[in-house]
Amino acid sequence: MKGQDITQQLSDKIVLTPPYPGNRRGAVWAETSVAQSEWSAEFEFRATGPERGGGNLQIWYTKEGRPQAETPSIYTTGAFEGLALVIDMYGGKGGGIRGFLNDGSTDYKSHHAVESLSFGHCDFSYRNLGRPSRIQIKQLADLFEVKIDGKRCFSSDKIKLPSGYYFGISAASADTPDSFEIYKFVTSAAPGITRELPRRDPPPHQPPPASNPGAANNNHGSRGSSSDAQFTSQLTDLQNRLQTVSHALDNVFREVQQLASKSEARHQDLSHKVVSSEQLSAMDTRIQSIESTLRGFSGQFSNIHSSLKDSHSTLNEGLTQQMTHIISTKSPRMSSFVIVVIVFQLLLAGSYVLYKRRKANGPKKYL
Repeated sequence: MKGQDITQQLSDKIVLTPPYPGNRRGAVWAETSVAQSEWSAEFEFRATGPERGGGNLQIWYTKEGRPQAETPSIYTTGAFEGLALVIDMYGGKGGGIRGFLNDGSTDYKSHHAVESLSFGHCDFSYRNLGRPSRIQIKQLADLFEVKIDGKRCFSSDKIKLPSGYYFGISAASADTPDSFEIYKFVTSAAPGITRELPRRDPPPHQPPPASNPGAANNNHGSRGSSSDAQFTSQLTDLQNRLQTVSHALDNVFREVQQLASKSEARHQDLSHKVVSSEQLSAMDTRIQSIESTLRGFSGQFSNIHSSLKDSHSTLNEGLTQQMTHIISTKSPRMSSFVIVVIVFQLLLAGSYVLYKRRKANGPKKYL
């Protein structure tokens, strides 16, 4: 297999996405295709991260092999031809694994609902288990099956994957990252042909007969060489780990410097916006002068209020007395009114009598 992007190959594992920083991608792809029509693949991985970390892991079995796009996920790949198993936190149930098939006619990158294209799924809590998880993929003549830690996830007797395709593994992390590590990937066929990476077993050592002293010395030298090689491997692994930690510390230090510069810029901005002590003293003086002025006006307002109150009471008392005097002295008497009414009635009666007399003494008209 060949690594891609930021993968790190150590003595016992391959790190596709590091624990820090986030938004990273990594992938490994097989250089040779699977020649058998019936095969099985065994994959061991571990995912670790903070409580709300995120990311996804894909197992590919495709015709094209290593794709042209860099470390694709199921959401960013194009029209591949083959199988993809996706392990992520989709569905909000603590994780799951889903299977996708494509014959090259569907462009997953532009599809509006990639989730609806899966043909099988099961729940799988894979994060922070403290041990590697094992996934088994099996393709037989009449069965396709996926198992997780020895338990069946999903299977089908209608799926037949062709031979000549390539295996690949890719991963992507979120802003709060999950670290995906590969410990084992083995493919085997019916007589037992097996390929494995990254684990490599040393060639078997056949000790010579004990009766040959020179051969015994050579055996002792071989053991010493093997011990030196093991020590060198461990030292290389330690150097790789220290280098990883150094890169992580450099990234942390860089981000701390960026945060410090941003904090300093905010402090300068706030210091320009804050009012100076001289301005505060001037504002306090002006407020005190306004308060003293208002106190002087409050005494004048009290005098005006008392004057208006006295004027109001005086007007009320004088107006009442004047109106009573006018009504009592200037009002017409009742006897004068009665005399006027009697005289008016007498005039009406006299007018009526005069009218009757004139009418009686007037000439008679006869027809």
